Amino acid sequence: MSDVWLVVPVYNEAPVIREVAESANRTFPNVVCVDDGSRDGSADEILAAGVHLVRHPVNLGQGAAIQTGVEFARSRPGARYFVTFDADGQHRTEDVETMVGRLRSEPVDIVVGTRFGGQDSSSVPLIKRFVLRTVVALSPRTRRLGLTDAHNGLRVFDKTVADQLDITMNGMSHASEFVQLIDEHDWRVSEQPVTILYTEYSMAKGQSLLNGVNILFDGLLRSRIRR
Repeated sequence: MSDVWLVVPVYNEAPVIREVAESANRTFPNVVCVDDGSRDGSADEILAAGVHLVRHPVNLGQGAAIQTGVEFARSRPGARYFVTFDADGQHRTEDVETMVGRLRSEPVDIVVGTRFGGQDSSSVPLIKRFVLRTVVALSPRTRRLGLTDAHNGLRVFDKTVADQLDITMNGMSHASEFVQLIDEHDWRVSEQPVTILYTEYSMAKGQSLLNGVNILFDGLLRSRIRR
C-alpha cells in the first residue's frame, strides 16, 4: 500500500482523530491529515499519531481541505492512488482495501462508496436516508452516472483524477461538485458497497436535515451557473 495516500480533512476532531489516524496508518503508511483551522487540539493529536499534518490557518471547509490534501499527496514520489477518508471514525480501512484492489485490477478511475448498493441500508438514520435519496432523485447527472450515494465521503481514485481535481466549492457541497467533475472529465466511475459506522460521536458531528437541504441546493445552483 506504499503507493496509496489517505487524505483526511479534519475540523475540531480532537477526541477521535488520533485513534482514527493511527488505525488507518497501520494499513496505509501514507496518511495526510489537513487540519482545517481547528480550534481544539486536533493538530497535536494528529502529530501524536505520527502521520503527515497540513494546516489551514482558518476554517475553509471540507472541500478546500480535501483539495489541499490531494495536492500534497499527489506531489509525493510514487503516489498512484488517493483516498478521501472521514476523520470521525465512520469509514473502515477494510472497505478502502477492497476499493484500492478494484482500481488496481479494473478499468476505472474512481470508486465511490455507497450505502445503498443493494445491501441493507436500515443502519442509515431515517432522516439522512431521506436526504441522500432525495439528492440522487433530483440530480439527473448523478442518476446518469449510475451513482446511488453521491454524498458518500469515502472515495478512492487514481492519479488521473488527482491531477485534474480542482474543487472550488469549499463547504460540504463539494460532494455535488465531485459528481460534476466526474461527468465533465469522463472519469470512469464505479460504486462499492461500504459499511458506515454510525457512532454516537459521529452522529453528533453529522449533517442535520437543514444542512442536507443546503447541500442539495448549493449543488443545483452550481450546475445552473456553469451551464
